[in-house]
Amino acid sequence: MSATVSTIDLPTYCRETAIHAKRASAELATLDTAIKNHWLTESASALIDATETILEANERDLAAAPGYGLTDAAIDRLRLTPQRIASIATALREICALTDPVGEVLDGFTRPGGLEILKKRVPLGVVFFIYESRPNVTADAAAICVKSGNAVILRGGKEAIHSSQAIVDVLADAAARCGLPDHAVQLVATTDRAAVGEFLSMGELIDVAIPRGGEGLIRRVTAEATMPVIKHYDGNCHVYVDESADVAMAAEIVHNAKCQRMGVCNACESLLVHQAIAASALPTITKRLQAAGVEIRADERAAEWIDGATPATSEDWSTEYLGPIISVAVVDSVGQAIDHINRYGSHHSDAIVTSQLAAADAFTAGVDSSAVMVNASTRFNDGSVFGLGAEIGISTDKFHARGPCGLRELTTYKYIVKGNGHIRT
Repeated sequence: MSATVSTIDLPTYCRETAIHAKRASAELATLDTAIKNHWLTESASALIDATETILEANERDLAAAPGYGLTDAAIDRLRLTPQRIASIATALREICALTDPVGEVLDGFTRPGGLEILKKRVPLGVVFFIYESRPNVTADAAAICVKSGNAVILRGGKEAIHSSQAIVDVLADAAARCGLPDHAVQLVATTDRAAVGEFLSMGELIDVAIPRGGEGLIRRVTAEATMPVIKHYDGNCHVYVDESADVAMAAEIVHNAKCQRMGVCNACESLLVHQAIAASALPTITKRLQAAGVEIRADERAAEWIDGATPATSEDWSTEYLGPIISVAVVDSVGQAIDHINRYGSHHSDAIVTSQLAAADAFTAGVDSSAVMVNASTRFNDGSVFGLGAEIGISTDKFHARGPCGLRELTTYKYIVKGNGHIRT
């Protein structure tokens, strides 16, 4: 589905890639679900069979990673193992098992004059997906785009180029066997950053751009795109421990939200604790975090109850650490917690631990985030956990999708109007 760009000029290559995708999208829009599902199951098996080849390609990327200045968290996201490849295959099978959204009738009614009107779900068309250092996302994005009837142009980061190419080669072979249109899935074959700008200028051929990576990437895509953008800024996620919280439950939730996997967007980066429970909750929660190697950066009120805390600066409240650091503050009320989160958070995933329904209701109504948890870890804001299958990202936007973007989030709708010689007078 792609080849190394060497001798052809970049603008020509990018435009031809987009034209191929547009043609493929027209076929995919009406492709039978059985063909898409056959490709998904074939691809899942083929990825397992190609494990050794994919791991060899991944080793090349890992060997080059220090030269790119990747953090430990970024290297962890880059690394593939047999277990992670098996998980990729499992995700494809899960997507196969999901209901195809294309063709779903969202609404239907007959007007007084006899016109029949249907509101029907259809694919977006061509998706330009830009992502960094996560080769597993290559397969996830391809699968979710094709199942929802979209062609996809994948532009992975240079850090994962060999891994992504190995995965796309497997998907391409399966596509040829299963009857998918040519160019349904294409991997941009150059790491030249100028290619991104070329694709972003093609609003007439590409229907939506989805950037998934650092804030700099998101802002560049948003500034340059001539098509709609589904954005995912950073994941500065919070857990608020209310005055009525069960301290043991709070400690368990905060530890999971922060430590279960630190280098992901739904990991907890900030802890807020109600002043009425700070004396009992903060030592219990933070000692467990410190035992896991997490540095505590606390405001003056929180530091009173935490041994070994580092003073927090104003920058800490809005920082996505993606590593073993957490900011901690004491607040006077659920309202103050809501204000803090809405001011400093990234509208991604935020949680409250409480035993009071009124506090839970106030928090879920007031916090302006894509997912708000009650007595549950922020780590649950995830497409597979929500039953969406693999996601293409977690949108912090409000239009056109918010939260985990699964199959339905990669569709739109159109009206189909049926008459019997009707004319308007």
